[in-house]
Amino acid sequence: MIILPDDEIQALLREEKAIPLGLYPLKAMPELHHHRRKNCDVSAESGHEFVEAVRQSSLNVMDFPVILGYKLPGVFTVFRQRRYNGSSQHSNTFEKETIDGFHVHTPTERYQQMAGFKEDYVAELTNRYSDSNAPIECLLNECSFRSPIEKSPLTDASIVLAER
Repeated sequence: MIILPDDEIQALLREEKAIPLGLYPLKAMPELHHHRRKNCDVSAESGHEFVEAVRQSSLNVMDFPVILGYKLPGVFTVFRQRRYNGSSQHSNTFEKETIDGFHVHTPTERYQQMAGFKEDYVAELTNRYSDSNAPIECLLNECSFRSPIEKSPLTDASIVLAER
């Protein structure tokens, strides 16, 4: 089992990443088993590989996660760096609290060391978004994404950004 320390988790979040082409528009997400899904691979300039995953229930538009995962080198495991969830209830076990509403999961070394818990189990309530589109903006803004136009102004990236 690989445990990432808190300082390494933060360093990975600060790594500059290009906004993945093909993420937008979300309306074009394919539906399977009452959920629309879209995954995009993301590379950082450091060479680290990430994945951005968006899922939304077709039955309840407020049921969604927007996830940034880090592809751990040498293994077939994605370490969830950040997860923006829709409005639902969540219990933070060790903090002995239950939250209800839009919330954000961030991994911690502490939860990784506890048997039976996922790295990003702990969550905090947020008022940074209140619908299913804004969490993507939060992820892009808070996880060091930059416009692909900065690197290659002649690509079709301007179309992607215009739809944002």
